Amino acid sequence: MPYEPPPYLAELTLAQIAQQVADRKLPPVEGWAPTREGDSQMRIAADGTWYHEGGAIRRPAMVRAFAGLLTRDEAGQHWLVTPFEKLTIDVEDAAFIAVDCARKEGDLAFRLNTDDLVVAGPDNPLRVAGDPETPAIYLGVRRGCEARLNRSTYAQLADIAIETGGADESGDWIVSSQGAMFSLKG
Repeated sequence: MPYEPPPYLAELTLAQIAQQVADRKLPPVEGWAPTREGDSQMRIAADGTWYHEGGAIRRPAMVRAFAGLLTRDEAGQHWLVTPFEKLTIDVEDAAFIAVDCARKEGDLAFRLNTDDLVVAGPDNPLRVAGDPETPAIYLGVRRGCEARLNRSTYAQLADIAIETGGADESGDWIVSSQGAMFSLKG
C-alpha cells in the first residue's frame, strides 16, 4: 500500500493532529531486551539525511521505518533497537528535523522530516541551545530523541511568540503548549 503523508498542519485541528499521533503505530521498542549489540554503520547528518555505509538512504519509507526503532540513552548514544539486536547509530546533531510548526487551539504542533507529528508539552519539551550567534531550538520527540527546528520552523515559532505577546518579566520571548511554558532564549 502506498504511503500517504499526513495533511499539512495548517489544514488540521488539534484533535485531528492528536488522532494522527495516536494512529502512528510505533514498534514497542521499550519492551524489547536484545542480547546482541553492534554498530549499524549508519549516520544521521545534521541536515537530517540518513546514511548507511557512507551512502545516503534514498527511500523515505526506509528512513521512517528506522526512525521508529530509534532510541537515545542517558549518555546520549543513539540506538536502533530490534527484538534481536541493539545497534549504535551516529547522530551529528539531532535525530530528527522539525520542518513545520503551527499553533492549534493554544498548543504547538510540529511536523518532522519523517512526517511524524509532535505536540510540544511536558512530554515533548522545547529546549534552547547554542549561543546568540548560532541559536538552536530542539523539540523532545520520543525515547530520548530530539528534533532540531530548521530555520523556517524556528521563524514560525518566533512569529507565534510575537503574535501571542509571549514575553516574560525580563522581556524574553516565551511560548506555551499543553500547559508548559518554554523560553526561546538560551
